[in-house]
Amino acid sequence: MAAIVIQPTRGWRRLRLRELWESRELLWFLVWRDVKVRYKQTAFGVAWAVLQPLVMMVIFTVFLGHLAKIGTPVPYPLFVYSGLVPWLFFSQALSTTSQSLVANQALVAKIYFPRLLLPLASIGSYLMDLGISFLLLIVLMAHYGVHVSARLAVLPAFVLLGILTLFAVGILFASLNVRYRDVKYAVTAMLQAWLFLSPVVYPASLIPSPLRAVYGLNPMVGVIEGFRWTLLGTSPPGAMVAVSAAVTVLLLIGSLWYFVKTERGFADVI
Repeated sequence: MAAIVIQPTRGWRRLRLRELWESRELLWFLVWRDVKVRYKQTAFGVAWAVLQPLVMMVIFTVFLGHLAKIGTPVPYPLFVYSGLVPWLFFSQALSTTSQSLVANQALVAKIYFPRLLLPLASIGSYLMDLGISFLLLIVLMAHYGVHVSARLAVLPAFVLLGILTLFAVGILFASLNVRYRDVKYAVTAMLQAWLFLSPVVYPASLIPSPLRAVYGLNPMVGVIEGFRWTLLGTSPPGAMVAVSAAVTVLLLIGSLWYFVKTERGFADVI
């Protein structure tokens, strides 16, 4: 009778990508559970996906559009809302994703399943919010007479870049949060600063040309600028997108490496 030797996986095989694919039904269940929990016993339900960026758009329009008179290539309300759509998806999903492992500590500690499903489910649960807020953006574009063009075909690439950026940052902080529970405070403070380091309420054209490639080291710069360009026809993001994409890839590799390195200790530490 042949002996069966069980050995621990090493290197990138620890990601168990085949197991992730085989667990896709569990992923769908986790996504749907997160959506229901988030909007359970709320007065407005999924309408918050529209109300929050709409209220922020009004506030920024009053204080920055009218009082500070920031110049934009399209009407300021449309400009800032188009930046808030990808930004709020990123910031809200990151806050949840960074807590995904700790929030499901009963599952992590008791049963086996691919741990990457938890941050993936947190991200997936906000895709519906992204779609709903995007519909209002289309309405605003029609109101201001801005028509879509062939550039719209490139939009999925920038949405994918935003999701990859979110996934890279999210799994890093989710892994760190297993051991260091004050990560949630760091994420909150970081997002407050990150908002103003990204071209959400002002155009990237305000950054001097020699510094724009450096500015692109912020991966959300390429996402937001590319998002606006495909929809509103603003200035092409150029080299900033290439720099942002390269940073995202490097960040993703580093975050996955840290995740697989620490994953085996999650159940013991959490």
